[in-house]
Amino acid sequence: MELINGNEIAQHIIEELKVKVSNIHGPKPCVVFIRVGEDPASVSYVRKKEKTAASIGIKSRLKILPENITQDQLLNEVEKENQDPSVHGILVQAPLPSHIEERIIFNNVSPQKDVDGFNALNLGKLCQEQNDAFISCTPAGIIELIERKKIPTEGKHVVILGRSLIVGKPTGMLFLQKGFPGNATVTFCHSRTVDLQSYTQRADILVAAIGRPQFVTGDMVKQGATVIDVGINRIEDPSRKSGFRLIGDVHFEQVAPKAQFITPVPGGVGPMTVAMLMSNTLQAFQKSQ
Repeated sequence: MELINGNEIAQHIIEELKVKVSNIHGPKPCVVFIRVGEDPASVSYVRKKEKTAASIGIKSRLKILPENITQDQLLNEVEKENQDPSVHGILVQAPLPSHIEERIIFNNVSPQKDVDGFNALNLGKLCQEQNDAFISCTPAGIIELIERKKIPTEGKHVVILGRSLIVGKPTGMLFLQKGFPGNATVTFCHSRTVDLQSYTQRADILVAAIGRPQFVTGDMVKQGATVIDVGINRIEDPSRKSGFRLIGDVHFEQVAPKAQFITPVPGGVGPMTVAMLMSNTLQAFQKSQ
């Protein structure tokens, strides 16, 4: 079993981006983070993104809006950033409050500034395999891990546990693309899949993004599989200063002995998501010039 160190690979990407940004003369790339409310996880994620941007030399600005903001008010705030030529990337931190429809907000972020890759235009371009699409950061990070570890994908059976627009669907599309890493046979599974284990046991590459802690157990995985754990689940742990710890959707202790490659939680896909956001921001800046 080989652990895929997402922290290490993400740091390589960040160092590569630092060099590219340092060679930019004049204004630097700028990303705006829009956070609604004070959800602790969202606060933590945005802080991490701000810190990473600063380390690369990318400018960032945080816009904090009240939990009770209306959908129309939020759309107005997004439009202000769409119209600002000094802003190259816009990220609306999910999840949003229940009274706001995320899809409408994401589709109103300018496709040219949609560094999260959630706008319908960018998702459509991904399906058409257009190179200028902004790809959702977590799926892009998964593919980057596969590519940098040189894990074969051609003709392999990839099983995606999850069908969200943010992770499941775009990840499957990337594995289907022509070339490497791609040319795979992809099966989508989800909470309504009958006899789920019969699918996961046949996966050469299993991507777990179902949002259930330690859902994937040892008997669900075949010997020698690559297992990518996208889950980030907070569970109470009184022994820790924070009062909680993070675990994935995969029961690591059971699955790791059977896997050829596996990502840990934390330190696997998470750092890659942030690194790919920064890569998308640089791309948005370059396209705007």
